[in-house]
Parts: sequence; C-alpha cells; structure tokens
Amino acid sequence: MTTRTPNAPRPRTRTGGVTVAIGLGRRKSAVARVRLLRGEGKFTVNGRPVDEYFLSIRERTAVRAALVATKSAGKYDVWVRVDGGGMTGQAGATRLGIAKALRNLSQDNRGVLRAGGLLTTDAREKERRKYGHAKARKSFQFSKR
Repeated sequence: MTTRTPNAPRPRTRTGGVTVAIGLGRRKSAVARVRLLRGEGKFTVNGRPVDEYFLSIRERTAVRAALVATKSAGKYDVWVRVDGGGMTGQAGATRLGIAKALRNLSQDNRGVLRAGGLLTTDAREKERRKYGHAKARKSFQFSKR
C-alpha cells in the first residue's frame, strides 16, 4: 500500500484516457463539487452556463478568479454541482472548489493559488442567536420607565 501526502495531486483518469481533476469547496452552508477536464472552456453550474447561474458580476469574477490567476481560463471545461446556501456562499464554494481542482491537477499551480489566497477556506459562519436577545448580538429595546 502506498502512502500519499495530503496535498499531493489527485487527478483521476477515466476509461477514455481523459484526466479529470476534482475539487470540493465549502462556504457557509454551500457545498460545491467541481470537475475540470481539458477542453475549450465550457463552464456549467448545475447544468446551466455560469453567466446564467451567477447573475452578479462580483460572483462571476470570484468564480473565475482561480482560472485567471493560473492563466488556464479557456483550457479546461469546468463542471460544477453546487447546493445549499445563497448565491454568495455558492460562489465562494465554487471558487474554492476550482482552486483545489487546479492544485490537484498540477502542483505548479499551488504557489500562485496560495499567494492569491484562493486555497484558504473562508470559515466565517452565521453566529447563533442567544436567548434574551433579538438576534445574535442585538438586544431588545431598553425602556427605563
């Protein structure tokens, strides 16, 4: 049995000899499963084109950030299945999933992605509501009399 370092690349080969890189991204309660295949740059999210799925320009640029940083935009077909959370969380999860897939494809991409902060998981979550408070930190209105 061979041992593998946790950050070693894991491209998988399909029966046709096609190499597929897989990445998993999480943000808030959204989970994105990403597959990268060599191709002409087709980008689908949940079966729809990326520009049709993410309507905000900020989300579109966030999703493409890893591909632009590694100069691999248009070289890979990107297939994403994302669920949970809202649009911003899904965009963040997709961004992280693509970055991890690119890292798994080639260790040369790791330095560029790490320098751009694209491999760091954004661990911020919504804070729970506390009893005796209106929201997580907001108190009910205080009346002196």
